[in-house]
Amino acid sequence: MIQEKKNFVIPLIFVGIMFFAIGFALGINSYLVPLLNKALNISSGQSYLVIAATFSAFLIFGYPASIVIKNIGYKRTMALSFIMFAIGFYLFIPSAKLESLPLFLLASFISGMGNTFLQASVNPYITILGPIDSAAKRMSIMGICNKLAWPIAPLFLALVINKSVQDVQLTDINLPFYIIIAVFLALGIMAFFAPLPEVKAAGEDESSVEDCPYAANKTSIWQFPHLLLGCLALFLYVGVETVALSTLVDYATSLDLPNAANYGWISSVGMVVGYICGILFIPKVISQATALRICSILAIIGSLLVVTTPAHISIWFTSFMALGCSLMWPALWPLAMTDLGKFTKAGSSLLVIAIVGGALIPTLFGFMKDEWGAQNAYWICLPCFLYILYYGVAGYKIRTK
Repeated sequence: MIQEKKNFVIPLIFVGIMFFAIGFALGINSYLVPLLNKALNISSGQSYLVIAATFSAFLIFGYPASIVIKNIGYKRTMALSFIMFAIGFYLFIPSAKLESLPLFLLASFISGMGNTFLQASVNPYITILGPIDSAAKRMSIMGICNKLAWPIAPLFLALVINKSVQDVQLTDINLPFYIIIAVFLALGIMAFFAPLPEVKAAGEDESSVEDCPYAANKTSIWQFPHLLLGCLALFLYVGVETVALSTLVDYATSLDLPNAANYGWISSVGMVVGYICGILFIPKVISQATALRICSILAIIGSLLVVTTPAHISIWFTSFMALGCSLMWPALWPLAMTDLGKFTKAGSSLLVIAIVGGALIPTLFGFMKDEWGAQNAYWICLPCFLYILYYGVAGYKIRTK
């Protein structure tokens, strides 16, 4: 890889803070879904549209984000994303006052736009910051920062509001969102002044195409089958991971479990355990592809346990499903981005667009919950994990043929 510094500890710390911000922003949905379900008297499917609105921004702005990165660089794009976040979070306040679902969806979409630009910056950045065969290790470190933030968001909201989810009024979210807006604006300033070197992948410059002979004679991003199959795998992965991480408060509420907001941490614990394994074992003990296969099998087993065990017990098996999810993101990115050369930024934009899976699959989960119940809705995860297993076994190898 082409890099301006050999010591990446400081950049890793700053980017880790940004991964935490991504997880926190997405974790807010875990609190909003059951709140809107009750406060606006809407169905589960309609309340999950908040998550769909957040992730639909990836479809629309995934490619424009790559253009912005090309023109102003990774660091300034990161700073810009936090301004978008702040605007989106501010709109939640009038949304609550007016009790308007469309305005909530607009606020979620704009915050999702900020998430799109930030994800488009930090994921390829951390992937190409060092050797590609250890990218999953770096992504695992970032994953811990990200997934620990998911349950912190609903816990923060619950702490500041100081009421159970069942007793919260929509306008009670005003104070915590003012705090969140201030923090994210401060993070934007931090990102702008952070000592983050601009990095490029091997062969990304036209003048150095010999560094990546596989991509040298390619004329289109669509000529990389391992990337396209990886995009589908990432699409499905983000969808089922979002289900595993963002549905627990709602699931606990539907089961009438006390202190439902506290159940948001279950899946995150499983994710963090998996990330620690990734840091310890990749690439010294297992390869990124092997990690993806192992995690796919664990996720398949976990999803089967969630849907077949007694409901009040099954919620705890989401941690096992999340354990399987843990190393999928860190493995999928480097496997899909290998040997893209001058198409690296275009390839990363396709992968960012694939994050829109977080809009479709959780929404389908919500409507399945309305039709067949919360526990049976988790069946949606099984076919997704089966395809990801295929990619880890054979899909990523297609580029070598």
